[in-house]
Amino acid sequence: MSYQLLIADDHPLFRDALMMALQQGDLSDSTIALASTLEETLSVLEQRQDLDLLMLDLRMPGSDGFFGLIQIRKTFPDVPVVVISGTDDPAVISRTRTFGALGFIAKSAPTDAIRQSVLAILNGDEVWPEGVDATPEDDELLDIVRRLGELTDQQRRVLQHLQQGRLNKQIAYDLTISEATVKAHVTAIFRKLGVLNRTQAVILVNRLAMDAENT
Repeated sequence: MSYQLLIADDHPLFRDALMMALQQGDLSDSTIALASTLEETLSVLEQRQDLDLLMLDLRMPGSDGFFGLIQIRKTFPDVPVVVISGTDDPAVISRTRTFGALGFIAKSAPTDAIRQSVLAILNGDEVWPEGVDATPEDDELLDIVRRLGELTDQQRRVLQHLQQGRLNKQIAYDLTISEATVKAHVTAIFRKLGVLNRTQAVILVNRLAMDAENT
């Protein structure tokens, strides 16, 4: 059977190796698209909403920890997502499930095992590492995700720039909008996240990023 797949990973060697592994056996007739940044990933998803599976790395340009996964699940809720990562941290694995992924595959797994895991998800199963408690976790994190889900796409972009410590003038230049528009977005972000200033907003969002180090 032919599937429509997307590999989103900024490491060319791994991305190409994964593509070659998936072009064998039952997946040999599949069409595989590639992306190396969150922006590219969102662009592909916008153009190809019939995708059968997105294989997502948590750490690539534009995606700070779980931020990219959360944005993808909100914007494209019907696209199945499996995280492929270089970490085996149980907390990271648990949060991928909390934030809507259908499985977690270690990059260190043999290619045959990766291919079988992908097939299992395509057949409607979930795939989680043996011996790891992947139970979705605390309500506080889910509340953060809910609040982030209230942001518009442009507000999420502004928030990511705030995370990077950029000034309103710099954000306006990068996003090709006026400084007044940036200020309006920042005010709306504070209100929707329930915070009073930039520092509180960044601390809140960093709850989704700090445990994704080295992934």
